[in-house]
Amino acid sequence: MKAKVSWIEGMRFEGQSESGHKLILDGTNPGQGASPMEAVLLGAGGCSAIDVVSILEKSRQQISGCDVELEAERAEQPPRVFTQINMHFIVTGHDLSEKRVARAIELSMEKYCSVMKMLDKALVATSSYEIRQA
Repeated sequence: MKAKVSWIEGMRFEGQSESGHKLILDGTNPGQGASPMEAVLLGAGGCSAIDVVSILEKSRQQISGCDVELEAERAEQPPRVFTQINMHFIVTGHDLSEKRVARAIELSMEKYCSVMKMLDKALVATSSYEIRQA
């Protein structure tokens, strides 16, 4: 996998993935794009949500929505790495099995989400969920 990050101006940069997708990163707070640490947090949430949706669809669950609310704590001193991340999944669907939703989240957090597997060596990762009827 390859990517390129190019300086635009100030503390704003454009990242471009090998597949051609672009993302604005901004070190100004607040800036005109996500900070690099926000992008990491979004990546973790996106990676895990993709897993959960895929696992539930493969188990023939009638899922119609999946949101992940993320909350992270950072070290007080530089480098200000994440020390803790909580992912709260809100899974919406019709007649969803609570057991299958819980298992899908567990599989993502512990086995399939490559972003979380990289991060969990450096932080405490927790998850919670709620199921909403469509």
